[in-house]
Amino acid sequence: MQERKGAVTLRGNPLTLVGDEIREGAPAPDVTLLDNDLKPVKLSDFRGKVLIVSSVPSLDTPVCDMETRRFNTEAAGLGGDVQVLTVSMDLPFAQKRWCGAAGVDKVKTLSDHREAAFGRAFGVLIQELRLLARSIFVADREGIVRYVQHVKEVSQEPDYGAVIAAVKKLLA
Repeated sequence: MQERKGAVTLRGNPLTLVGDEIREGAPAPDVTLLDNDLKPVKLSDFRGKVLIVSSVPSLDTPVCDMETRRFNTEAAGLGGDVQVLTVSMDLPFAQKRWCGAAGVDKVKTLSDHREAAFGRAFGVLIQELRLLARSIFVADREGIVRYVQHVKEVSQEPDYGAVIAAVKKLLA
């Protein structure tokens, strides 16, 4: 399994990402995650929709909170052909509590806490913290990754405009 030292930073401190880096044009790995009710969910369950997968360290941090709320707002305007997922290592119970408190109802939160299968398969598992790096993956209706954004400094927000532009291009 590939290790990419210094691939991301947290407050300027370099961190190592574990797993092979997913690039545009590659099939999205079909990992199994847990939903808020502890039910297994595969990424292939969303085939037929344009998929935004937002990988975040923890919903209980300010930047992840802002990012997920922003994607919830964006999702409302993208229509039923788009599904937004936020994946973190948070326990499903914590994700459910956070969604309820934040009023997030358009984004589906999924947990990678059990095996870190998503983190390894997408190459975003932070070795030193066993958290996920802040990254965005956009897959087309067939499950092919068409856009990737890795946020170098984990404490910063992604470029939302670029993500939404990639999605709209797939919807056209």
